[in-house]
This record gives sequence, C-alpha cells and structure tokens, in this order.
Amino acid sequence: MFTGLIEALGQVVGFEPAAGVHRLTLAARWPDDEPTARGDSVAVNGCCLTAVACQRGPDGAERLVFELSAETVARTAFGAVRSGESVNLERAARIGQRLGGHLVTGHVDGTATLLAIHPSGGAFDVTYAVPADLEPELVVKGSVALDGVSLTVNALPPGRLQVTLIPHTVAHTQLLQGGAGKTVNVETDLIAKHMRRLAILAAR
Repeated sequence: MFTGLIEALGQVVGFEPAAGVHRLTLAARWPDDEPTARGDSVAVNGCCLTAVACQRGPDGAERLVFELSAETVARTAFGAVRSGESVNLERAARIGQRLGGHLVTGHVDGTATLLAIHPSGGAFDVTYAVPADLEPELVVKGSVALDGVSLTVNALPPGRLQVTLIPHTVAHTQLLQGGAGKTVNVETDLIAKHMRRLAILAAR
C-alpha cells in the first residue's frame, strides 16, 4: 500500500523486453539513505513492483532491478519507457505513518494521455484524455493517482480528466516532463472501484 506522495525521482538505466518477464533497471537514491532490500515493494510511476536485485554504491546511490509481467507492460505506460527518463518512486507505507495523500494500491487500472497544460497563478491546470472504461471510477473532488502522484480531480468533461499541479508537485515529480502527448499510469479511487462493482452485481 502507498500514499501517492513521491519520495524520490529515479532514472531508467535499462528496459529489457522479453516474451515473458521484462526487466526494468533504475538508478535511485532515497532522501533518508535507507537501503532497499531484495523483495521490497516500490511504486514506480504508481505501479507496485518488487525489487529482485539491489546494488548500493558507497555514496548511497542504488541500482534497482524489477521484473514486469506481460500484463503489467500491457496495462501501463512501461512499454514506451526509455533509458534516461525520470520515474516517480515511493516505498511501501508503514503502519503508523501519516497518510498525507490517499490509499494507493499500486495496481494500475489503465493509462491517460496528457493533452494540455495551462499556467494558473503559479500552478498548472492539466488536462488528460482518459479511457471510457475508467470514467465511472472518477469523481469530481475525489482522488486519483497519476504516475503514482496523489491528486484531486477538479473536473470531468466527457472523456477528460482535469487536475491542478502546485509548484511543489511539479518540482518533485516528473508529471510535466515530456509535455503534451505523454502517457501516464492511472489508478482510480479504490472506493469508487468497489462501488462500481457492487452496482454491477446488484443489477444482475
């Protein structure tokens, strides 16, 4: 479980496609310098992945390796990942810590495409195109995780999702890197997903 508050930016070192399991290698460094252990869960752009190998340098920088299934690659934006690009990182939440964002499982529901960025008094109003199958799980003033970042839904025009990014979010995440056309991972609100499922079952 995660909170949607990004701890660090990592950098893609390599992505090795395969028929079965893909391998993603990242360079990372946590602000508290706590080492990552093999088997730890890390949200990479909002997708919960397991560290299968960890190498730590004398300066605290780490080389982390993750394995991705074909399902993960198909449902997320990892299929287009490139060496050198930045990724949002968050380690699994600990019981007893503050939940400053919202409950994020790290199970990506789909992707959205960045359409427009409009400066707004120091902040940025950002519009994404979202798949029709995710629209019922989005609620105005509800929560959504985009590339692992906990955000508030501001508006939901048909086929669109609008959020506002404050300067802190822009500075500490990679959400605006890449500009229009960028694909981001989307995790809708957990409660909305369960409510939708209950409504479907009740209608049978």
